[in-house]
Amino acid sequence: MTFPVVGMIGGGQLARMTHEAGIPLGIRFKLLSDTPQDSAAQVVNEVVIGDYRDLDTLRDFARGCDVITFDHEHVPTEHLRALEADGIPVRPGPDALVHAQDKGVMRARLTAIGVACPRHRIVAGPADVAAFAAEGAAERTGGGAGGGSGEGDGFPVVLKTVRGGYDGKGVWVIKGADDPAITEPFKAGVEVLAEEKVDFVRELAANVVRSPHGQAVAYPVVESRQVAGVCDTVIAPAPDLDAALAAEATEMALTIAKELGVVGHLAVELFQTRDGRILVNELAMRPHNSGHWSMDGAVTSQFANHVRAVLDLPLGDPRPRQPWTVMVNVLGGDYPDMYSAYLHCMARDPQLKIHMYGKDVKPGRKVGHVNTYGADLDDVLERATHAAHYLRGIVTE
Repeated sequence: MTFPVVGMIGGGQLARMTHEAGIPLGIRFKLLSDTPQDSAAQVVNEVVIGDYRDLDTLRDFARGCDVITFDHEHVPTEHLRALEADGIPVRPGPDALVHAQDKGVMRARLTAIGVACPRHRIVAGPADVAAFAAEGAAERTGGGAGGGSGEGDGFPVVLKTVRGGYDGKGVWVIKGADDPAITEPFKAGVEVLAEEKVDFVRELAANVVRSPHGQAVAYPVVESRQVAGVCDTVIAPAPDLDAALAAEATEMALTIAKELGVVGHLAVELFQTRDGRILVNELAMRPHNSGHWSMDGAVTSQFANHVRAVLDLPLGDPRPRQPWTVMVNVLGGDYPDMYSAYLHCMARDPQLKIHMYGKDVKPGRKVGHVNTYGADLDDVLERATHAAHYLRGIVTE
């Protein structure tokens, strides 16, 4: 019996860390990457350079792979169906993955299975946006659930392209019907989703992993802190989260994974509202930034469990090793020589875990993350923040 070959489409840091998790298991990885310089292409032995949007390239790549998985959700749905027709297991499959690819499909499906989401609608132009906002204002005036900002005209409204947006890209917050930005989303000629702007106290994430035969595990619900639309800090578990609300979020994520037929890792990004509800913001069907803490803070990381799931191996224990784990992203700035900062960071905190992605440093680009853990949240948070900021050159002592 030979060990299986996992085909990973996408050469980013998620593929790099998933490959790392498969090494102790003896799992072979084959990578389809855009360029030889991509994060995972630097470390995976078998790399194919090609365009994931080309079906012939995908078919050639899939030969010799026992299963196909992804570090992004951008492969065309019809191409994934073609691979399945060729007899190649694709995990997650196209019927599940489309809910992470298309926000309109995702919202419709979650609503149909009774999962709470922000009020939403596909809109065709600025007039539709204004009508959507007015309806929200009318609902709030009439005592409806609403949940927006409380403005009398129903604004602000959030507009999103249904496909392709991430890390704040493809998202516009429209302040009023006369906001010049109201026309921007429609210029690309793609479908646009309008959503109420949720009045939330913080963002949470529920991470679960599900295997083909239906085994599922859930990680603690975490708090995700964003800066300029990009995840900056993750605290596991979310501080001061009511146990009943945490259980509700976990059950919601497990339900979504089951109902959508997800195989592998699923991240459910959530809003915790001021009136005590949780609403689904986004879905990701792959390892996710909100789960990076698990590399050092959980018995089995999200990456290891994703590998196990796509191969239909028994899933590992997701429980935390310490009361608190904090992850802080290292974003590129004006200080490219991060390696020289290791001496200070490692000497100051021997328990610190640094994970770098092999990327060129560019302003705002995710180039790595740091994890810290321990029994005192304030201490753990300070250590992680200091290390990430020192690596960026924000602090110098």
